Amino acid sequence: MSISSAIANWNGKSTDDITAIYDLYYKESDFYSIIVSLLKNKSSETGASWLLKHDFELGGQLNVHEISIVYGSLSQLEHWQAKLHLLQCIAYMPISKKDVKKLESFLRLTLSDSNKFVRAWSYNGFYLLAKQYSEYQEEASQFFDMALRDEAPSVKARVRNILKVGFS
Repeated sequence: MSISSAIANWNGKSTDDITAIYDLYYKESDFYSIIVSLLKNKSSETGASWLLKHDFELGGQLNVHEISIVYGSLSQLEHWQAKLHLLQCIAYMPISKKDVKKLESFLRLTLSDSNKFVRAWSYNGFYLLAKQYSEYQEEASQFFDMALRDEAPSVKARVRNILKVGFS
């Protein structure tokens, strides 16, 4: 069975099952290229994004080309879980100048997502963008102020954690 078939057969809920898929395929030489290509497919984006996030958490790294593919796939994501996973992956993926606008557009879109976890991690994404590209710091600060006034408590908590660290 291929990794794409395994993801297609995953029920979308079982962490044990998706972890087993990871354990079965992560050592394959084409693991990263397959995972990033599966992000562009609506039926596999949630599983592929979970696998990528899990791999990053275990110390994995993408090359510059693969990172650019991930940033290029952001505008096509449909499932909130895939959006959340990739927002959580930004910390592991340096943002090249050619990918800034792709990420910025995605972050602006997800700041108003109906899912509060997506919104919370979108603020975090703006923080990471502004930390790497200082021209976004003022706007990011304005977003944080707005969030502290208007957002759900869980989102406010994420923003407060960002503010504790700051841009320096």
